[in-house]
Amino acid sequence: MDIDVLKKVPVREQEPQVRAKNFEEVCLGYNMEEAQAEASRCLKCKNARCVSGCPVAINIPGFIKEVQDGNVEEAYRIISESSALPAVCGRVCPQESQCEGKCVRGVKGEPISIGKLERFTADWARENGISPKKPESTNGKKVAVIGSGPSGVTCAGDLAKLGYEVTIFEALHEPGGVLVYGIPEFRLPKEKVVKPEIENLTKLGVKIETNVVIGKSTTIDELMEEEGFEAVFVGSGAGLPKFMGIPGENANGVFSANEYLTRSNLMKAFQDGYDTPIVAGTKVAVVGGGNVAMDAARTALRLGAEVHIVYRRSEEELPARVEEVHHAKEEGIIFDLLTNPVEILVDENGWVKGMRCIRMELGEPDASGRRRPVEIPGSEFELELDTVIMSLGTSPNPLISSTTSGLEINKHKCIIAETSNGQTSKEGVFAGGDAVTGAATVILAMEAGKAGARGIHEYLSKKASV
Repeated sequence: MDIDVLKKVPVREQEPQVRAKNFEEVCLGYNMEEAQAEASRCLKCKNARCVSGCPVAINIPGFIKEVQDGNVEEAYRIISESSALPAVCGRVCPQESQCEGKCVRGVKGEPISIGKLERFTADWARENGISPKKPESTNGKKVAVIGSGPSGVTCAGDLAKLGYEVTIFEALHEPGGVLVYGIPEFRLPKEKVVKPEIENLTKLGVKIETNVVIGKSTTIDELMEEEGFEAVFVGSGAGLPKFMGIPGENANGVFSANEYLTRSNLMKAFQDGYDTPIVAGTKVAVVGGGNVAMDAARTALRLGAEVHIVYRRSEEELPARVEEVHHAKEEGIIFDLLTNPVEILVDENGWVKGMRCIRMELGEPDASGRRRPVEIPGSEFELELDTVIMSLGTSPNPLISSTTSGLEINKHKCIIAETSNGQTSKEGVFAGGDAVTGAATVILAMEAGKAGARGIHEYLSKKASV
């Protein structure tokens, strides 16, 4: 096909007016011809800056060259050396601020669509039955991984490849963590994408035990002292939602984004055949401007609501991916920017009936480097609503830290761990991902999982040599 080397090969998507009424995947991805054409734009740099921009250091020029040459199985092998979740990362990673943000082709044109090529490669491998191979033997050393989200899955996969006997303990009834309960179906299909990626993990020999709540069902101390696990990696995420503390937050019809998305995703409330209650709402406000806020807003839209994003800064400061904001606007979501809630209005039966807000303006930069929002006196107004979704970030559940002896946490209830190897204050216990940093991205959690695997391998190797 004819291409302009300065511009990305366009990616096919559902039309906005169609996808706004269904939960099918928005982006349709590349076919073979399109992928090879896009791969041909890559300069195959020897000192590739894109690799330094990838938290898990995928050999990006290497896999792209194989795609261009039609050797997709080899491209998948190259990616799999670094990433346990290529089909996931190809869909949800913020490539624009990472690998693609450093792409040399992007200096005088548009960067290579690295994420879309990664997605194409992983999807092709799945459709053609290609998966990582299990090690021929194990070393007999048992390692426990707490949580089956991106951090835990990555750590478990890397350790399994090194011959460790790894068991993942997952609190919910399905493995996948935030991949199954937090990201909507239209961005990340569960049966098509997440489930096969998790199955690839079990093909490496990893065992997964669901419905095990560490701190209740058993503790880290018991795993190590009674069940023979020589090391533990905590990748339990950050699932405890934050609220504003304004009047009316306890009303019926107020959700955290976590609860709203979990009901829709994991409990399949969006499917007519499932008897899972969810107050979908007819006029919904989502408070926040991150990726989770966009996910909650676009979910509510698909459940039939008029949806407003209420965010106290301007569009320039929105922390969500540019692509997600673009898709949300295309689908008809209303952005009430420079707006901050001060009270949720409640009717006589205890249900949400509206939200009182105040207009904001941007002042001097705060500690985050973003301009601080300042209230404009006398600018209060009311939004008529029946549902409010709070998407203000999350923090780790303190259950694990409070039931583990010698495990130190900081003032935000995050586990304290070394970034280079995941080592915590407790010998043999490592941690990474949102449990350490607070809510972040899938790929940064994976980076921490890889660091934890390295740390555990070094620790157990040293212990064996003593």
